[in-house]
Amino acid sequence: GDQVGDQVGDQVWAQVRAQVWDQVWAQVGDQVWAQVWAQVWAQVGDQVGDQVGDQVGDQVWAQVWAQVWDQVGAQVWAQVRDQVRAQVWDQVGDQVGDENFQAARDGLSNDGIAGLWCSFAAFATFFRDVCGWGEPSILEKLEINESLVKFCGWTWWHPNVLAISDRPKTIHRDEQRRLHHPTQKAIEYRDGWGFHVWHGVRIPSEWIEQPESLTAEIAITWENIEQRRAACEILGWTKILEKLNARVVDQDDDPQVGTLLECDLPDAGKEKFLQVKCGTGRDFCIPVPREMKTALQSNLWTYGLDADRSFIPEIRT
Repeated sequence: GDQVGDQVGDQVWAQVRAQVWDQVWAQVGDQVWAQVWAQVWAQVGDQVGDQVGDQVGDQVWAQVWAQVWDQVGAQVWAQVRDQVRAQVWDQVGDQVGDENFQAARDGLSNDGIAGLWCSFAAFATFFRDVCGWGEPSILEKLEINESLVKFCGWTWWHPNVLAISDRPKTIHRDEQRRLHHPTQKAIEYRDGWGFHVWHGVRIPSEWIEQPESLTAEIAITWENIEQRRAACEILGWTKILEKLNARVVDQDDDPQVGTLLECDLPDAGKEKFLQVKCGTGRDFCIPVPREMKTALQSNLWTYGLDADRSFIPEIRT
């Protein structure tokens, strides 16, 4: 797509522009120009004459073309695109070879037997190991499957190439079996590749490897809400609130309604945040509009509910 998209687009547009223009102008050109000319020339022609006639014509033409294209352009281009797509696809297939093209397209997600297939291996080997079943020709094939499941990570199967990946060297989890480690990569391979995870949420590596890079300002304004929660937990809510000199604006008795806080952020002035406990028991700190007055109003805002309502949903996620 990237290789042929621009080229195809240019060629198609060059071929179609004249046809489209002829059709559009035949339908609306005479009518539009007659109306424009009648309205403009009577007012402009007598006053400015031939000296600015061409200039006025160019300005009017630019305006008319913009209006015409806004009305018909999208529709025309959609029709052209639909007509051309099938032809272009067939031409690309002919150029690269139908067989290779089909194989390449079908093989993009051609993942095969791996450790994630362990349920099937366990099912099949149960009959062999527990029930005593045995059929040499089938067991010989099953052995390949079993070995891949036992010793390999992801695999990708192609006609002439089999790609086999390693399994992770280390995997760390928290008490809920989520990927997690507070000081090193939660999952790491023998070549050193891996990533950091905080209680199931993937986070930037520097937050762990270079903890000084994570500041309260970064944590409280991070765009991704799950990563923001993780950043705040890494730093600690007490540290964040002290660092930003957070002031309590309003605190609700229900922790799932939360506490409305106001902080002074660098280069942003006074901002408000709702510190709230979600239904899963995790603490979040959510930016809310500056005009929020109470924690309940802020909580309702996060659900898109009217601020004058006196209740929140019974079940929240």
